[in-house]
Amino acid sequence: MTALTRRRDSKAPEETWRIYFGDIQAGTIAKNKGSIGSPAWQWFCGFYPGSHPGEQSVGTAASFAEARSAFESAWSAFVARRSPGDFDEWRRHEAFTAWKYAMWDAGCRLPTQNTSGRSRCFCGAEIELRTTEDHIYSTHMDTSQ
Repeated sequence: MTALTRRRDSKAPEETWRIYFGDIQAGTIAKNKGSIGSPAWQWFCGFYPGSHPGEQSVGTAASFAEARSAFESAWSAFVARRSPGDFDEWRRHEAFTAWKYAMWDAGCRLPTQNTSGRSRCFCGAEIELRTTEDHIYSTHMDTSQ
């Protein structure tokens, strides 16, 4: 089974760790910004799309070690209910979102922004509404996972 890894989020104002399961962000553990006496750490476990509302878990803990332990328990329960298709659904969503922003960054219009329903991808390929998703998944999606 793929191991969980964590990476510090240098852009977050409070100490925040992003937790990954391979290429999928599985959740976060972060220092809590709350009133005095509230738990010092909070955690979130799960991902969407690829799961249903209410399947993700959240919690608080007094220490990072306790938050990590609670997260790992929640992740074990969450991942046991996932199918390979759930992970693929998340990856397709991420690929589509990354492609959309790359199109905008390159100054390209999406097929939905043209009355013809056609456009040119930032990679140079001609695309139209009915072929956009196939193009993204076959050309711009990392399938090594």
